[in-house]
Amino acid sequence: MTDAASDSLADRDWRLIRDDPRDGATQMALEEVAAETALEDGVRTVRTFSWEPSTLSLGYRQDAETVDWDFCEREGIGVTRRQTGGGGIYHDRCADISYTIVAPADEVPGDLMDCYDLFCEPILEAFDRLGVDADFAASEQDAIYQPSCYLRDIHPAHDIVAPAGASDAAHPKKISGNAQYRQRDVVIQHGSLSFDLEPTRHVGTFATEIEDATFTDRVTSIREQVGELDRETAVETLGDALGDWCDADAEAWRAEELEAARDLADRKYGSDAWIRNRETLEASEQ
Repeated sequence: MTDAASDSLADRDWRLIRDDPRDGATQMALEEVAAETALEDGVRTVRTFSWEPSTLSLGYRQDAETVDWDFCEREGIGVTRRQTGGGGIYHDRCADISYTIVAPADEVPGDLMDCYDLFCEPILEAFDRLGVDADFAASEQDAIYQPSCYLRDIHPAHDIVAPAGASDAAHPKKISGNAQYRQRDVVIQHGSLSFDLEPTRHVGTFATEIEDATFTDRVTSIREQVGELDRETAVETLGDALGDWCDADAEAWRAEELEAARDLADRKYGSDAWIRNRETLEASEQ
């Protein structure tokens, strides 16, 4: 980040929320609520979070028929749908670490690639602090299975791979996916970092016969790159990097934000209409 961009971030009011584990519908609703807070109160948000229960988040336009619904029900895996595009991501309660960045659109670069560069700085910094040699992909890789985010084509703009300096004999693998969307006049970026691998459950959420080895040949994890590491340490390191990046104050969700998120989760992110068909129900229709 340039000095000017760094100064601009530090001059704003940011909060760091080290969030509790929550169900997928509530986690997605909280992002919209944070966007409202940024617009109405001028408070920007960075946060770390995890999913309880483990959850498959579908990309905005993803066909619900690509999901193995029986597998998800049998394994106790929740399903929701994101506002961002791309393929589905299985967020394991222990193997996945997620984050969100929320800021007014007029305070960040208007160019999408420049905004990715800026918002991914703390993610790359976290990997560096953890001893992971990670960076944006140097080149594109073709998709293996389009409905799965981690098996789609790898894009240098927003996909992070490790090891960054891998040779042809040891090709870099995806370790983090990141995506952005705009809610009114706010930019929301969220992403997933692979702390560990759960290939059977990840592949199993999709209606496909892809082998576990196909997944592990494409995807790596923090633990695979650095060896034994406590998950709490990794989560704390990511939170520290996010907070340092924008000089954020440690805070918690306001009571009214949690209430609004529960309502939005019921009306939208937890409803079959949204999850299966991208339809949002109004409160009067519940």
